[in-house]
Amino acid sequence: MRILIIAERYWPEVGAAPSRLANMAEGLKLEGAEVDMLTGFPNYPKGKIFEGYKGRISMKENVRGINVFRYWMYATVSRAPTARLLCMFSLAFTLWGFVFKRKRILSYDLVIIQTPTLVVASSAMILFKKLYHRKCVLNVSDIWPITALDMGVLAKKSWSYKFLALLERFLYRNAIGFMGQSEEILNHIAQEIGTNGRSNDTTQKDTDDILNSKKWTENKRLFLYRNLQYYKEAEPHQKKAHTLKIVFSGMLGVAQDVYGIVQHVNFKDLGVEFHIIGGGKQFDEIDEWCKTHPDSNVYTYGFVPKTEIPSKLKNMDASIVPLVSRIRGAVPSKIYDILPQGIPIIFCGGGEAANFVQRNNIGFSCPPNDYNTLTQHIIRLRDISAESYEELSKNCICVSKDQLDFKDQMNKCYAFLSTISGQTH
Repeated sequence: MRILIIAERYWPEVGAAPSRLANMAEGLKLEGAEVDMLTGFPNYPKGKIFEGYKGRISMKENVRGINVFRYWMYATVSRAPTARLLCMFSLAFTLWGFVFKRKRILSYDLVIIQTPTLVVASSAMILFKKLYHRKCVLNVSDIWPITALDMGVLAKKSWSYKFLALLERFLYRNAIGFMGQSEEILNHIAQEIGTNGRSNDTTQKDTDDILNSKKWTENKRLFLYRNLQYYKEAEPHQKKAHTLKIVFSGMLGVAQDVYGIVQHVNFKDLGVEFHIIGGGKQFDEIDEWCKTHPDSNVYTYGFVPKTEIPSKLKNMDASIVPLVSRIRGAVPSKIYDILPQGIPIIFCGGGEAANFVQRNNIGFSCPPNDYNTLTQHIIRLRDISAESYEELSKNCICVSKDQLDFKDQMNKCYAFLSTISGQTH
């Protein structure tokens, strides 16, 4: 089976999206697929095209056995609407340079299109579905434009929201199958397809009826694809005798607002250390705050190579995984990264992720921006008995092994894609 994956970002960029796509591409390759990648020039998180890629319109390279076709895009990390539109539309336009690779395009059994961004995804859908009649599968990691509503970025009556909603419906109508990062995302897709976009009027029973209908099962297929990492199984942690160490590992963006945590939680008075691994939009603010508060028990490390993160996590006792607001469909991939290390989680957010943490007894959860409850959970972990801590740690390992096995997911994903492409596993 020959597969093309299309996404705005890919390795060597950092963050959940590039990591997710690299794992998917390499995992499918290990299952026996021939995988190509179509993406932009790497530029995130600084908004500047990396050295070795500058001064080009397009290029091809081989990354760990994956053919990667890259095209120029306007690189920026600006929050200004005009800059963001230029970034999205530039790649949506330049990726059409791939149109001349007719023989290669016709050889693909499936095209997997990453969304968001909806602009780039829609451009790819027109090129590969409408022009070349390839079977296209959507890999939906966030429910745009609803995610923009939840984050307060867009207003529902704005022209931007209406335009993105139009693109979303276009993508859903033309995809032959869907891979979603959470059950909530898959339910949303089923509602949108089954009600012609009137998802607010749809009940859970309606959704179940849609999913079980003959028309749905014959023409539209769903697969839960979580952003898992391949790690060797770790040993359960033992309660440390020294000061409790809590870690945040990931991108420091406005959606996480780790800066708010360091400002509102007094780790020094709690007798707890907070270690921040990663970079992003808030890194400079957090780093400067730490310099002006040298005795705060808050430490920053910047970006750490992916291969070194497991060894860093071994020295930690707990993790904070925050979201600044309730974002429908969002289950932070940091949860999956942390669990194989046997590290209990404090999740700041709601929805599916909060239910997952509570249901599996792998830590605690609190509402977004509820710093008082967050502080109480930190105290609980600080004062927890060795036996209770070891039980939490063992639960993390068991959940990771039984529910979040990377190899098992890739095997099922390959079978799912094979069914859609008309091939057998």
